[in-house]
Amino acid sequence: MAQQAESHPAAVRLMQHPGVGPVTGLAMALAVGPVERFRNSKRLVSYLGLNPRESSSGGKQRLGSIKKQGNRLVRFLLGEAAHTAARQYPELRRMYQRVEFRRGKAVVPQGGMALARKLAVRLYWVLRDAAPPARTQGSPE
Repeated sequence: MAQQAESHPAAVRLMQHPGVGPVTGLAMALAVGPVERFRNSKRLVSYLGLNPRESSSGGKQRLGSIKKQGNRLVRFLLGEAAHTAARQYPELRRMYQRVEFRRGKAVVPQGGMALARKLAVRLYWVLRDAAPPARTQGSPE
């Protein structure tokens, strides 16, 4: 698996982020494909199924658990990578602890999925910065 990941340029870039190993990097790179097809990170998060459900009525917005529409394996691997990254990044650890404090220790998976969503956004930008700029209609060749 490590040899396959090393031969894929997008996976190599993703593996530079703490918490992302060969399996997660390769799975994310293959699931996402060309990152240019996502206009912004919200579209990628929605594609992976890491965005929260919404139940709105009477002017009140209630956000629930994640939608789970998308690649199940990539979602699982991002959750695992997020826990590993939280050990290395104090910023992610604080975010996890805030969710844990607010929701209670019994609802720990929601904190992990919040971290997985944040990690997916970070990885989107790693891939986006590596991609060549998209040509617009009026740009010269």
